[in-house]
Amino acid sequence: MSAKRFIAAALLVLATATAGAQHRKVSGTPMYFEVDEKGDTVFMETLDPIWVFPRGRKLKKGDWRKDYKLVYNFNKVYPYALVGRKMMAQVDSVLEADVTRKSERTQYINDVEKELFRLFEKDIRNMTISQGLVLMRLVDRECGMSAYNIIKTYESGFVAGFWQLVARLFSQDLKTRYDPQGKDKKMEELVHIWDSGKWDQFYFSVFFEAPKKTVIQTETLSSGVKKKKTATR
Repeated sequence: MSAKRFIAAALLVLATATAGAQHRKVSGTPMYFEVDEKGDTVFMETLDPIWVFPRGRKLKKGDWRKDYKLVYNFNKVYPYALVGRKMMAQVDSVLEADVTRKSERTQYINDVEKELFRLFEKDIRNMTISQGLVLMRLVDRECGMSAYNIIKTYESGFVAGFWQLVARLFSQDLKTRYDPQGKDKKMEELVHIWDSGKWDQFYFSVFFEAPKKTVIQTETLSSGVKKKKTATR
């Protein structure tokens, strides 16, 4: 083949490839590159660190695959506990700043309760019993109060006692406090991993897939204190 024919053929191939590339959908994540001292281009990528556990059916101490159910449940419910802490702080702030009468407090708490049911009832009803128990422990951790004391503070002792009786029927105790050094030590470790910003890598090391994110639409309550208008002469 003559040089002219070779060049023409090469240009034709290049033009065809370029035309096809114009209609090809590009996907993926772009990589960055560096040029070494020889002028060669080296493509680079940075991978997040992950936990690596040895293969085999026999799981050793410290291998989180033994507690995969806890990891899975924690991933699903912990965001609710974090939002619960923010909402409780909001309720306390409103009660302290805006409530002047007992009737206002009662009405406001009732409105908050209705709003919470509207926002979270469907999600919580779809939780398993084990997920509900994990959520109860984490709410205690984040809010600094047991489930029983939360109900007693914002509702009444009678209501708290009723739900405590219901919990007893299912072999649970709403008065039990979060114990980071004892019963809830594993859960506390998960909280620290979450707070460190390495949760996604950790979760991947247990399940070999990215964690499903719990999406909560709002972190604040819209309920406010309803003031009664006073009659004027």
